[in-house]
Amino acid sequence: MTTTLIIIELLIVLALIFIGARVGSIGLGIYGMVGVFILVFIFGLPPGKVPIDVMLIIVSVITAAAALQGAGGLDYMVGVAAKFLRKHPSHITYFGPLCTWLFCLVAGTAHTSYSLLPIISEIATNSKIRPERPLSVATIAASLGITGSPVSAATAAIISTDLLGGKGIELKDIMLICIPASLIAILVAAFVQNHVGKELEDDPEYQRRVAEGIINPEEDKKILEQMESHPNKYAKRSVIAFLIGVLLVVIYGSFPSIRPTYEVDGVMTTMSMTHIIEIIMMGMAAVILLVGHADVKEAVKGSVFASGMNAMISIFGVAWMGDTYFSGNMEFFQTHIAGMVANHPFVFAIALFVMSIMLFSQAATVRTIYPLGIGLGISPLALVAMFPAVNGYFFLPTYPTEVAAVNFDRTGTTKIGKYVINHSFQLAGFITTFVSIAVGYLIITFLY
Repeated sequence: MTTTLIIIELLIVLALIFIGARVGSIGLGIYGMVGVFILVFIFGLPPGKVPIDVMLIIVSVITAAAALQGAGGLDYMVGVAAKFLRKHPSHITYFGPLCTWLFCLVAGTAHTSYSLLPIISEIATNSKIRPERPLSVATIAASLGITGSPVSAATAAIISTDLLGGKGIELKDIMLICIPASLIAILVAAFVQNHVGKELEDDPEYQRRVAEGIINPEEDKKILEQMESHPNKYAKRSVIAFLIGVLLVVIYGSFPSIRPTYEVDGVMTTMSMTHIIEIIMMGMAAVILLVGHADVKEAVKGSVFASGMNAMISIFGVAWMGDTYFSGNMEFFQTHIAGMVANHPFVFAIALFVMSIMLFSQAATVRTIYPLGIGLGISPLALVAMFPAVNGYFFLPTYPTEVAAVNFDRTGTTKIGKYVINHSFQLAGFITTFVSIAVGYLIITFLY
């Protein structure tokens, strides 16, 4: 009977995740909370841990990033990247993805890639390079930047004290393992993708659009020049302030000995990275507003703030539901699944990948599934190596960055196939996932 109840609970959890994902926006959080209600009040499970720390980190980082956007800092960064990419058009399949990866690595959110995608597309088109090649990798690279960023919600979740932070994993471990792994994975995917599909001028869809006047090659250069931003004179200052904040987070995360210490109930305690990230990024938001002359009202109207608040509400509901389910049934999982996962740890990576498809959020996937991995006794370093598996939401071409990339490609080479899942991002997504996890395992094997 116990097994039947656990299966019924699981089906309810999965159904509510599916409904919430279909509703979109804050729907995932709302229906996640419905799941918490059902599990607690109907099935009698004790409520799990509320991911307060992760939610507050999201608030602090998004506040700083929104201030940066309000000050024109994101536009400034896009302009710098555009000038660099225009100087190296023949290598756009490599440099384009590396730019979106670096943007997201620094800012902690994949939504910073929106401004770069149309530039990548136009440079490729103007250089007669199939835009599908750089766009597919660039979209995936943005997600990989999150699983290595010192200020992303997913990284904050994984190093929180109730997850891997309580198992001796520090921010420097995440960066040392995941940044090289994702960088190598992106280069491998770009190399493969550079040989995918027909050359642009031989592509039938491109030829059709040129013949019908939808695309005018003579107009491409003008379009590209118009897309280069010209931000206000204070934008550069806001970028410097934001980068200083990120640098401080990295320094404090890499050198625990320099973190503030204080006495609590007679015991000397070191400040957690959760509190350090919150204090630094909220403080830097104030600095950005001052030096960047940013309008607070404009900052909260921007896309960065809106996407961040959606993420926070989603994590509130769905992560609490997941923790309630897994912690409430942990004894069952430890008895029936622990042995299999211990012998075949990659099974857990598959679980991360599948759940990320449903949750559409790396941070929510971490908060929902990682407690199970810890409870099953998987090595903390192995869990770090598996971190890129939470980027599996590329599998269904419904994530905003994928939809945007398809729409930005005026040539029609970046597309969603007849069967939906046969889309342009699938190959790059699987390559980066497999390679990054494999490289991560090599790093923990030889360096730890």
